[in-house]
Amino acid sequence: MSSQSKLFQMDPDHWQRDNHRWRGREIEADNPNRRAATAEQSRQNPRRGDASLERLEPRGRRYNGSQRNAAGPAGQRGAPQPRRALSTPRQGEMQATREIGGRNQEWNFNLNPRHVEGRQNAVRAIRNPAGRAPAVQGNRQGPQQGRRDQQNERRNETWRRNDFREGGRGRQVEMQGNPLFQRRRPQEVTKEEHAKDKEQFVRKLGYKTMEGLLDKEPSEIVITLACGSGLKDLLNQQLNPNFIQLICKVLCKACRSKTDRQSIQHLLGIVKDSLFLKVQLPRYVVQMSTDPVPARRQQYPEYIESILFLLQELVSIFPASSVQEMSMMVLVLDPTVNTLRAAGVSIGEQIENSLEKVKNIIHHLQGRKRDGTLRTDTHMLIDNQETGPEDNYRTMTIYPTYNEMHLEEKPFLRPNLITEKYASTEVYLDTHFRLLREDFVRPLREGILELLQNYDDKGLRRRRFDDIRVYFNTRIIAPLCTSTGVGYKVQFDTRPLKFVRWQNSKRLLYGSLVCMSKDNFETLLFATVSNRDPAELKEGIVHLSFNVRSRRLLAEVEPSDCFLMVETTAYFEAYRHVLEGLQEIQGEDVPFQKYIVECDTDIQVPRYLSFNDSYDLEALMNGKSELPEESAGQIFECLQRNSKVNVLDPASWPSKEELNLDESQMKALQMALTKELAIIQGPPGTGKTYVGLKIVQVLLKNESVWQRRLRKFPILVVCYTNHALDQFLEGIYGFLHTGLVRVGGRSNSELLKRFTLKELRNSRDFRRKLPQHLRSAYFEVTNQMRESEQKIRAAAQHLECTTQGVLHEQYLEKYISAMHWNSLQNGLAFGGFGLLGGRHSLILEWLGLGFMSVAAILGADPQNMENTDDQQEEIEDEDVEEELIQISEEAELIQGERMIDDDEPKMRTKKKQDADLNELANTLLAMNLNKQGPQGLQEEGGWQVQRSERKKMKQKAQAELRKSGAMTAAEERGTFNIWMLSLKDRWRLYRLWLSMYQTDVRRRIIQHEQLYQAAADRLAELRLQEDLWVLKEAKVVGMTTTGAAKYRKVLQELKPRIVVVEEAAEVLEAHLITTLSSACQHLILIGDHQQLRPSATVYDLARNFYLEVSLFERLVKVNVPYIRLDYQHRMRPEIAALLSPHIYEQLENHPSVLNYENIKGVSSNLFFVEHSYPEEEIQDGKSHQNLHEAAFVVALCYYLICQDYSPSQITILTTYTGQLFTLRKMMPSKKFAGVKVHVVDKYQGEENDIILLSLVRSNKKGNVGFLQIANRVCVALSRAKKGLYCIGNMSILANVPLWSKIMHTLHENANIGPSLLLTCQNHPKTMTLVAKAEDFSKVPEGGCSLPCEYRLDCGHVCTRACHPYDMEHKEFNCLKPCQKVLCEDGHRCAKSCYEKCGKCQVKVDKVIPQCGHLQKVPCSKNPENFVCKEPCSKILHCGHKCAAACGEDCATCTIKVSITLKCDHIQEVDCYIKEAAKIGRCVPCKEKCRMQLDCSHSCPGSCHRCYEGRFHESCQQPCRRLLICSHECLEPCTNQCPPCQRRCENLCKHSKCARKCGELCTPCVEPCEWVCRHYKCHKLCSEPCDRPPCNEPCRKLLKCQHPCVGLCGEPCPKMCRLCHYAELTDIFFGNEDEPNARFVQLEDCCHIFEVTGFDQYMNQVQEGSDTVIRLKDCPKCRMPIRKNFRYGTIIKNSLCEIEKVKKVVQGDAEKNNQLRKQLESELKKRSIIAEQLPNQDKNLSAALQLCPLSLQGLTVIENKIAFLSRLAELKCQEVRLNSHMKGKFNTKLLECLKWIDKSRGRFTGQELIDLQSEIQRLTFLFDLYVRCSMASGRKLDSSTEHDIACVQRILECTKKFTEDNEKFVKGKMEKLKLVLPETGLAISETERVMIVKAMGLRQGHWFKCPNGHVYVITECGGAMEKAKCPDCDAEIGGTNHALESSNQVASEMDGAQFSAWSDVANNMLNFEGL
Repeated sequence: MSSQSKLFQMDPDHWQRDNHRWRGREIEADNPNRRAATAEQSRQNPRRGDASLERLEPRGRRYNGSQRNAAGPAGQRGAPQPRRALSTPRQGEMQATREIGGRNQEWNFNLNPRHVEGRQNAVRAIRNPAGRAPAVQGNRQGPQQGRRDQQNERRNETWRRNDFREGGRGRQVEMQGNPLFQRRRPQEVTKEEHAKDKEQFVRKLGYKTMEGLLDKEPSEIVITLACGSGLKDLLNQQLNPNFIQLICKVLCKACRSKTDRQSIQHLLGIVKDSLFLKVQLPRYVVQMSTDPVPARRQQYPEYIESILFLLQELVSIFPASSVQEMSMMVLVLDPTVNTLRAAGVSIGEQIENSLEKVKNIIHHLQGRKRDGTLRTDTHMLIDNQETGPEDNYRTMTIYPTYNEMHLEEKPFLRPNLITEKYASTEVYLDTHFRLLREDFVRPLREGILELLQNYDDKGLRRRRFDDIRVYFNTRIIAPLCTSTGVGYKVQFDTRPLKFVRWQNSKRLLYGSLVCMSKDNFETLLFATVSNRDPAELKEGIVHLSFNVRSRRLLAEVEPSDCFLMVETTAYFEAYRHVLEGLQEIQGEDVPFQKYIVECDTDIQVPRYLSFNDSYDLEALMNGKSELPEESAGQIFECLQRNSKVNVLDPASWPSKEELNLDESQMKALQMALTKELAIIQGPPGTGKTYVGLKIVQVLLKNESVWQRRLRKFPILVVCYTNHALDQFLEGIYGFLHTGLVRVGGRSNSELLKRFTLKELRNSRDFRRKLPQHLRSAYFEVTNQMRESEQKIRAAAQHLECTTQGVLHEQYLEKYISAMHWNSLQNGLAFGGFGLLGGRHSLILEWLGLGFMSVAAILGADPQNMENTDDQQEEIEDEDVEEELIQISEEAELIQGERMIDDDEPKMRTKKKQDADLNELANTLLAMNLNKQGPQGLQEEGGWQVQRSERKKMKQKAQAELRKSGAMTAAEERGTFNIWMLSLKDRWRLYRLWLSMYQTDVRRRIIQHEQLYQAAADRLAELRLQEDLWVLKEAKVVGMTTTGAAKYRKVLQELKPRIVVVEEAAEVLEAHLITTLSSACQHLILIGDHQQLRPSATVYDLARNFYLEVSLFERLVKVNVPYIRLDYQHRMRPEIAALLSPHIYEQLENHPSVLNYENIKGVSSNLFFVEHSYPEEEIQDGKSHQNLHEAAFVVALCYYLICQDYSPSQITILTTYTGQLFTLRKMMPSKKFAGVKVHVVDKYQGEENDIILLSLVRSNKKGNVGFLQIANRVCVALSRAKKGLYCIGNMSILANVPLWSKIMHTLHENANIGPSLLLTCQNHPKTMTLVAKAEDFSKVPEGGCSLPCEYRLDCGHVCTRACHPYDMEHKEFNCLKPCQKVLCEDGHRCAKSCYEKCGKCQVKVDKVIPQCGHLQKVPCSKNPENFVCKEPCSKILHCGHKCAAACGEDCATCTIKVSITLKCDHIQEVDCYIKEAAKIGRCVPCKEKCRMQLDCSHSCPGSCHRCYEGRFHESCQQPCRRLLICSHECLEPCTNQCPPCQRRCENLCKHSKCARKCGELCTPCVEPCEWVCRHYKCHKLCSEPCDRPPCNEPCRKLLKCQHPCVGLCGEPCPKMCRLCHYAELTDIFFGNEDEPNARFVQLEDCCHIFEVTGFDQYMNQVQEGSDTVIRLKDCPKCRMPIRKNFRYGTIIKNSLCEIEKVKKVVQGDAEKNNQLRKQLESELKKRSIIAEQLPNQDKNLSAALQLCPLSLQGLTVIENKIAFLSRLAELKCQEVRLNSHMKGKFNTKLLECLKWIDKSRGRFTGQELIDLQSEIQRLTFLFDLYVRCSMASGRKLDSSTEHDIACVQRILECTKKFTEDNEKFVKGKMEKLKLVLPETGLAISETERVMIVKAMGLRQGHWFKCPNGHVYVITECGGAMEKAKCPDCDAEIGGTNHALESSNQVASEMDGAQFSAWSDVANNMLNFEGL
């Protein structure tokens, strides 16, 4: 035995582990069930349909079919006699069902040899004497009596199979692709390239390939190795030492990638489970110590260092599952290192330290494993010393911990140092990490602590918490497949949140952090909001994405679990990215430490800039300048002289006039170009963006100065908001049209759309240009995601359905005990009450929702009903609400800033998904609460449910489904008659069943969720690599701060040297630091710290720890040099005076702002309206509103619009969101469309001509909120260009020093007061004071109260009040009545003056000439053209009176009459239909088909649907056979039950089978635990025990302290001989009342039996020859016995036999694939199908491409190929028929094709019989037509004509073609063949052959005249002379080898297609055998 074999012998788990599959960080070390995601899909059901056509074999070979005999009881129909499928025999055409591995055996079958022999005889070929192919038959057997009565009413509706069939049949759910994959279609490559990609990542890895990888970048190495199975195969091969060394090097280099951690995790998962780590690497290390070659020994330290690095990576990612292998490696490494050291090899200190470090880690992990605390693989941060969170911020978790949530300990925090330097970079990073983390943790911590303190408060649901938002009764509904992995649809109770306006609420915004708990926050589940739809939120639905640690806990969550969910308002995703970045960044990698950390004020020149470098400033000098007028030549010389500038030499710079800059802008430009850190402060309107663009323009123009390497680095532009980023990049686009990339949230710029990262990634050529390793990896990962997604989506739809209504009992059957099921079924069987309709549900009656409860609805919650009514009223109110202006919802704005392109949910397939869900709900649910109308309310049988009753039922069901209390299992077992339960307990029991159903569905997909998440994590990394590929090609990359946080790792790889930050004063310092890479050499900060600051969540941290101080402001405060722009270009001087000197010490006005025109209609351009009206607090949140201010501002806005200002020139600003929506409610879009309404914080960087500012705050306490913050005041007062009008309570504002100064300035210029003075433009002396909204009624049209009095063109006077707009009255409509006379009768126009008069419409009496009736007709209308409204008196031709009006055309008659249809049935139809039927219109017959199908059930179809009995509908009766697993078959009526799809119930002491019941169970390999004091089993758990049952009494005491009545080593029965004497001694076997009787309790059903009697029962062998393989069952309840020590051997033997049957039934997926290929080949061979029936051929080809295909599906395709092949052969010969015959023939043919094309999962026996009959009929009909056509010129005798008529009548009729018909037609056709030969030659076939042979001529010598008379031309076969036909004197022959044109070749004689003398014949086409 080889050493390798010995190693395998030593560790048998190696083989098993080799098949494991990595599942992400949650992998379990001892999990034996890891397998490929598609394993379940590849093992499709191998059983075929009830009847099938076998694989088509080549012609010329004969294959016998097989047919099974009926297995039903006596009295049942036996198998019908074989009937041929086609009249023209084709050997091998069709075969009966193939016996592959015994798959046609029943689940309950007989292994008796005689029975088997009989079965073999039954499947032998059946041939009739004529040699016909056997009939295609279904395998029929008689029905078997199942466990339950088959006469129970079941649903009759047609159900289609689906993957998640729960106790019944469901409708097939169509699976759609994830929009995630559809989104990239534009860039997908061709099929050939995809094949190339696939081949690339499945190819084997060899030495040269690995050697080549060593030269690649780490990222490329890890992505290449993680693709496909190449590495896995390699690591499980025998490798030589050199190859092992190379692999270690490559793996170490791969692990150094910083951007591919998920791929590294996947890669190391492969290494961990490989023979390389377990066998070959230890052996290689051992061999090092024995290597005799000194040169090689000297190289070993390098290799040992690589191995140690690899071990560190492995143990950090897989601490639990790799500890065993790591221990073994340490055991061999330690002596090897010592041996090498002793041999003189230099072992470095690094190796010593690394080895010691690994040993310590392994020792620590081994200790944890012994303690039981090391259970799962959780990523560890390996550090030299274990430090707590207080010591090292790098080891702290991002998410809050249990201790933080429950202990009121204050965390260690340092303030942000804003006036001094930091001690070190580590302290700096630590400070910002802790402050930022505390900013989102503290609200959550304090909120949860407050919640727990008030948990028992009765008013908890109404209580408001300061720091968190609470959601009650939260449930996890269903998983969702998203672009970032598996999300979850979560539902919460909306009743406490009815006041919330979700469209604008800041609740549950994208990225917000939520914490869920079901045990008072003892366990915590953390998640972030992944999608927010206000419509869904209104229904209590939100989508969440859980973090890694929480995803592990989700596997233990039951679907019925209720959680308390709390939300913190912080945008957690940004926190997470930044905090992770702070942990990852190394101190030495922080750029500009000299200034940022040490606060050095001596700013150096950028490292890339030397003194000799010159910049070309021509781009800045080409604009307009203010230079004196000079000649063009002088200007050119000046530009040429000054364009090249040594920027480090101040003297060489051109003047500010030449550069079109003011003095401060000039200084800012010089600093930005000459200092490595430039800070530019720009007060409002000073041109910050303008200067920033000039800086970027110069840098791009002089790229060669700072781009000196081969690799180019882009300039990074970072902005705080999307709007600012759009503005800046649009400015850059003015001088850079290519190389621009925008990364961030939603962009409103159409110009930049094509530059967004999303669009560039979706471009046509993007994927083609990607490197091969990225393409291959993308191909593999997306395929993995698709495979898992299908399973997840199907299960999710089932789970969602359970929340939308009441599940039909059919799908709960498997979870309902037999006793309860029978009780439910028999509950209404009294008083002649019957079940009506196929969809009637007993469970609705039982739950009080059916017919019996319509009159009195018990248990309804009046509160719920009132709530529902209120909601309805709200909806009705909303419907009549006037349309208001569109404003940006604050929630949308926040979400727009948070979401990056890839984060946006894909909604393209939402309609399709909703349709699929609705379809499934209609199938699964007995009552669908989401469907409008009567669905599910039992109306089919004629019961009428009123709308109000239906509404109450739905309210009741909704209230019950929201509850969480379910009945316990013990209560369920104690319930016998479920109809005797109270309604409350019925619902509790229903919720128990529903919970079991949900748990079952959820359990199935946990593994798929893990696989999908792992693949999604890898895909996210691949996308970052793809994005990096795009960004490296850019010249300028623009990002929002949110985007920069998300793309942190990409930026570290991109390494931009120059970073420009706009709005830098609004960005938190930590955000900015993580954006910078170590490669950054030039940082330009542009902003204004005196406007908006960064926003922090916790006020204490913002104020007292200075978290809100940006890096920009901090550097200014520590006196780092900066430039402030001094000239403002926006505000008129009086508005600017409010800012300077109060906020800015110096702010100069540019000359351009001195010439603004005055605001029309107002006496001043700046005014502050004082008031004292109190504010109101908004219920949700801490917002405020002031109705007085809102009304005044809206009235003033309308007044200004009346002054002829465009609405777009006016912006209303307010300081609170609550006021924003108060304003919106007052502004209908009809009047205010175009006016912008914003909160101040969202308007920084914007401006407008007129600003109306509402300050809101007005209260007795004098609270002004954030109006005391100078930054916000600065923004609010600096947005207006020409006019600023404020309204507020200055008396409380004046308490703030800044406002006090502003008030004095306003008073000095008389710009403040209680009233605003308005002036009329038309009457300047008329003035109006307005102090409140009502005062504007004095100026209703914007002028004054005087009338307009303008004379209009119509002669009337303008009726409006004075109005300054539309002075010429071009748009005015005169509303006075029109006085024009319209007709001779003096009728006047009734319209308004401005409307066109038109014709006179006054109604007068007129006689209608056509009928003479007197009618009211418009005066101007001719009575001849008027439609008379009198009833029509005409009698229709059918005899009934016309129902139309007199002037209308007579209508079709709709009176019901009887009609006898072609099928002889009588039917009531509309009279016009009967008339139409007389001229040939088809009337569908609704008569029920009374045919008894082949299965003995009645046909469910109608006469029309069954084609008058020719094609019957499939039987829908339930099968109900008892399967081998003891479950009932859930299929519709079938002769071959497929494998059971229920959950497997097999279990043992150690575990439970997690597979489907029909799949093979994995045998338990744990040691058997059947042990007692006397015996012990030494076998494995799954093997039959090797010990006898112990019959010694049990010595234990029960809880009642009485002796146990059980046996030694068995579980103690729950009953006591003393306490439960009567129940225990109840006679069953006979010995129960014996004093020494011992008892055994079954663990499955808990029934107790006396041992001796039960031993005999279990050991008895079934008598007779038929031994059924199945488990023994409980003799009381018939539940299968699956788990019991005493009878374990019997159970295990039965299970072993069952597994054998399963294995036979499952079949082989490889054989299915081979069969598919054979069918594809066969379809290509039968090209006649493609020629004659192209649509069917296309459908078959498409069906064969579906993956995977079950054997049953392949059988259906195989049958179709055979049928279509025959039909195509018939169709191709239709040219031989005349047009009349062809029409009839095609009608029959199309009916057959329609039936064949019908979608089906299998061909039933009945369908095959029907198809055979019709194809047989069609073959006979074609034969008859051809013979009649050939004899068309002949006179036939009367007998022949009679026979033809009889046969034709049978073949053309629409009745079923019976066996008697076939026998009759066959006999007649045999006679007709003699009289009507097919060739039309009037001779028999034998005679024809004899004549041809006698002539001895080759093909092509036989011809016929125009009338069909045959003659022959001998010799060469070419016509040389003409002659007369002896029969008809027609001209025959020809000349010069050319046949007479009227003659033709007689193909019917010798089969020739061309004459013997022709080019075609000479090419051998006629040279075939006769």
